[in-house]
Amino acid sequence: MEKEVLVSIAGLQFELDQDEAMEVISPGEYYLKNGKHYVFYEEITEIPDAESGISKARLKISPDLVELTKKGFNNVTMVFEKDKKTMTYYGTPFGELMIGIHTTKISLEEQEKGILVSIDYSLDINYSHVSDCNIVIKIVNRK
Repeated sequence: MEKEVLVSIAGLQFELDQDEAMEVISPGEYYLKNGKHYVFYEEITEIPDAESGISKARLKISPDLVELTKKGFNNVTMVFEKDKKTMTYYGTPFGELMIGIHTTKISLEEQEKGILVSIDYSLDINYSHVSDCNIVIKIVNRK
C-alpha cells in the first residue's frame, strides 16, 4: 500500500426508535510498522450553531485491536478489543463524557491496495447503554 491514502469511516448506531448513519472521508498517510497499520488524518467536526474544529486523528490497526486517538477539537482514545470493555473520557468543547466500549467483533481484511476493518460494539455514555454500533473503516490508495 502507498503512503498517501483515503480514509473512510462509516458508522451505524442501532437505537430503539431509529438507526443513525454517519461517514467521514479524509485524505491521510499510511505506515506499516512492527506488523501494525497506522493511519494519520484530520477530522473536521461541524456542529450547528457552534464553531467547527479540527482534530488530528491516528488509527492503529492490528487483527485483535483497533485504537483511534483524536486530539484537538475532540480529545479521546477509543480502544476496540474483541470481547473486552474499555472505558475512556471523550473530551469535547462542552465538557467530558465517560464512554464505555464493549467490542463484540473485529474483522480485518488486508489487501494489496487497501485495508477493510469492521467493528461491532455497544456504546455506553456516563454508564448508561446508548446503542449497539458498527464501524467500517476503509483505507485505500489515494491514486
